[in-house]
Amino acid sequence: MVEADTLVFDAQDKVLGRLASHVASTLLVTRREGDPKRVIIINAEKAIVTGAKDRILADYDRKYKLNHPRKGPFFPRMPDMILKRTVRGMLPYQKKSSGRQAVKDLRVMIGTPANLKGEALPEGHEWGDTSKIDRPLPDRFVRLGDISKHLGAKTSRWSDA
Repeated sequence: MVEADTLVFDAQDKVLGRLASHVASTLLVTRREGDPKRVIIINAEKAIVTGAKDRILADYDRKYKLNHPRKGPFFPRMPDMILKRTVRGMLPYQKKSSGRQAVKDLRVMIGTPANLKGEALPEGHEWGDTSKIDRPLPDRFVRLGDISKHLGAKTSRWSDA
């Protein structure tokens, strides 16, 4: 059996912060142990942010409009980029090269690519362990796709309709 060098995480119904911190620690620990693994997160638009919908949308709206629209720095609108930015915020991206290398090992995707559908993954890939972060759906939450839609992102890449 070939040792897996890529971990695949499914973001569907996972809390954004818990998933991001778990992925960030996985990236750093595997890099520190000398066996860096790549990480792929699929279904980014189905990750959830817990809390009241009005407050969450207002918070993301404030982040998006924080700076000059042409000069930046820019806050992402697409769900895959929001998730990647969240993971990057939990890494020592500005201070250490290990954090910058860890971000290069991360891929976040909207939806599920054809080669990762089903239980059987391609050779060299394995499912990441999310048993520590699995929780039942809370009463109040907003999906990352809905946040992106509110920020004005084109929803044609992930709309079910």
